[in-house]
Amino acid sequence: MTTVMPEGEAIRKAVKWVSNCVQENPDKPVQKIVCEAILRFDLSPIEAEFLMDFYKAKRRTEP
Repeated sequence: MTTVMPEGEAIRKAVKWVSNCVQENPDKPVQKIVCEAILRFDLSPIEAEFLMDFYKAKRRTEP
């Protein structure tokens, strides 16, 4: 299954912000960071769903 990132500056900024937070705070749960990003960047429901799914899939593929 291919996931296409929704268009928009907010989702791009959110992905970048979450990635930075995960690197800076490796002990903080990723889902908590994702929830903060959804609120911080005022993401639409589609963008929020994409972000949650993106980091769930990423976590499954990491060693």
